Parts: sequence; structure tokens; C-alpha cells
Amino acid sequence: MSADDLILVQCAAGNRDNAAAIAEALIEQRLAACVQMTPIESWYRWEGAVQHAPELMLTIKTVRSRFEALCRTVTALHEYDVPEIVAVPIIDALPAYADWVRETVGAEG
Repeated sequence: MSADDLILVQCAAGNRDNAAAIAEALIEQRLAACVQMTPIESWYRWEGAVQHAPELMLTIKTVRSRFEALCRTVTALHEYDVPEIVAVPIIDALPAYADWVRETVGAEG
């Protein structure tokens, strides 16, 4: 079975409380099977100036059919004006893992 309905979503958050609130909401609402939080450092241009800040990267495992609802939840909870919400396809996965993701978010493969 293909894993082409599975996606990884990346979302950077500025602090642990906000990142945890987003992660918890996504799991509670069954919009994600798993959310991992990793400390990162980001350099970016915002409001005409180069910025540098520590952030937390959320790596979210879900399916394409949950992406729109996931975006709404993240946007509602996120402290940034323009949060990073980027999805990349999973082209293949261990079949048992792919099944677990689908089952956990209530999607069919």
C-alpha cells in the first residue's frame, strides 16, 4: 500500500508554551497522529530587518485530508502573525506505521 496520503507538516513556534498548546490541540482533535518538538535557531527577514531567534520546530505527522483543519487550528492558536505551516509528502513508509497514522487521525487509506 502506498503512503502517498501521508504528509509531514512543519511549523515553527517562538516558545514552548505555544508549541505545546498547538501540539496538544492537534492530537486532541485527531488532526495529527504525532507531533515532535525540536529546538532550532532561525534567521529570517521580517518587517524589513534581518531577525535571529530561537524557536521550536513542530514536526507533525498526518494525512492530506486533515491539512485544512490543521491549518485552521494552528492559525487560531499560533502567536505569530504569519505562522510557518508547510506540508511535504511522504512518498513511502513502513506499512504498519502508515496504517497507525491513518487510524489515529481517523482516515482511511
